[in-house]
Amino acid sequence: MADPNMPIAAVVAPAPSLPASSSLLARLAERAPAKINLSLAVLGRRADGYHELSSLVAFAGAGDRLTYEPEGEPGLDLAGPGAATLTVEPDNLVLKAARELKARVEGLRIGRFVLDKRLPVASGIGGGSADGAAALRLLARTNGLAPDDPRLYAAALATGSDVPVCLYGRSSWMGGRGEALSPVALPRFGLVLVNPRLPVATASVFRALGLAPGEIRRPPPRPDGFATRAEALAFLVEVPNDLEPPARALELSLGEVADVLAATPEVRLVRMSGSGATFFGLYDDCRAAARAAKAVIAARPDWWVKSTVLG
Repeated sequence: MADPNMPIAAVVAPAPSLPASSSLLARLAERAPAKINLSLAVLGRRADGYHELSSLVAFAGAGDRLTYEPEGEPGLDLAGPGAATLTVEPDNLVLKAARELKARVEGLRIGRFVLDKRLPVASGIGGGSADGAAALRLLARTNGLAPDDPRLYAAALATGSDVPVCLYGRSSWMGGRGEALSPVALPRFGLVLVNPRLPVATASVFRALGLAPGEIRRPPPRPDGFATRAEALAFLVEVPNDLEPPARALELSLGEVADVLAATPEVRLVRMSGSGATFFGLYDDCRAAARAAKAVIAARPDWWVKSTVLG
């Protein structure tokens, strides 16, 4: 098992990089897949104000898409079905990631990004973090930075707590506030994501959890991986998302989301991801997930529903 305190830059899979002198006229693209917290233990509050976490994280086949014109005017354009929910502001994680990397890499060239926004905003599945990570990968490719350059990891962590694991992009154990990562073997599942289009403020959920300063909880077990879906599900049943009860107490309608997913045929596990309000259902394969998604859409056509795969 990899050292859980090893910086992500030391374990990121190699990817082709291009020399900074290359003339790149074609638009490049990166996927920004949804991040799913299969489990999430909140262990305590740190002196720096962040919470100490232990989470099994995996990535979905669905996500946003970020394209990039290296020779374009620096900036960000928005497109896609979720574009209307965003504004191009300095705190957008694509722009923040670019700024953080530029602060660490002298002479970094930044072009123009176009974000095709498909995931719900502020929904507990790391859409903004995945977008920021995709921006770092694109900037690394076009500026000749190696994928294990420690400045990429430093920029990711400075951008946001979930950005390092999104930069890594593999099923992982995530610890600390997001800086400690180690890979976990995870079998593939069919996946249904459901968001009721309701905002749930992360800060409010953590406050409702009610951890006292200095309180430390016992961390859950951390296996190296799972050989079968049954093995993974048996583990997940015992290791929940600590933020789900306070989120459901703050927004009672989240219970309906869980109930509708739980009523779908062949569902193996229903849980909230992150601080909400997106719930997921796990299934044995993508065909079962597709059937379940149709049932959810029939019951609640006003919700955001996506059938995809996990792992």
